[in-house]
Amino acid sequence: MFLSFVGMPGSGKSTVGRHLARRLHLPFHDSDHVIEQRIGCSIREFFEREGEDRFREIEADTIASLCLQGSAPDGPGGVLSTGGGAVLREANRQQLRSCSHAIYLRTTPEELMRRLKRDTHRPLLQTSDPLQRLRDLYVQRDPLYRETAHFVVETGRPSVSSLANIIVTQLELAGIQVEGLTTTSRPS
Repeated sequence: MFLSFVGMPGSGKSTVGRHLARRLHLPFHDSDHVIEQRIGCSIREFFEREGEDRFREIEADTIASLCLQGSAPDGPGGVLSTGGGAVLREANRQQLRSCSHAIYLRTTPEELMRRLKRDTHRPLLQTSDPLQRLRDLYVQRDPLYRETAHFVVETGRPSVSSLANIIVTQLELAGIQVEGLTTTSRPS
């Protein structure tokens, strides 16, 4: 069974996910990195060359494959960080909800802009008004993140370690054994 992270670009899914995986002694998977290995180039290059629709197809295949791997009876479980747009496809939302305990790292567009103002690697933010783009994405995606997630964690400005503590506490309060997370614990 996976713990998976969904949320806007720059919300901390990879950073918090990697930290939590180390803390829980679980494998960490970043779907964007798996995709880049699979396509042999950066996501930005792929977007420019093949377009977003083709990227979303590969993303859906990757998430399905990772979920299958994580839910195998002898699978070690793990922590999965997804791309910000992974929830755009219904199949991904259903897959993440059923194969993992999905956690939405909720961050305001203004906080995201503060974090991402110098980032040139996120294709959807390469626009003349990135803050407005983040606001538009937030309006579109927030309901989808909420639909996918079992837990919502407001990120604000706490440290990565503090966010990991908040997540572990929420999971434990929900009766989910996080140490040695196994496939026997199923999301509701």
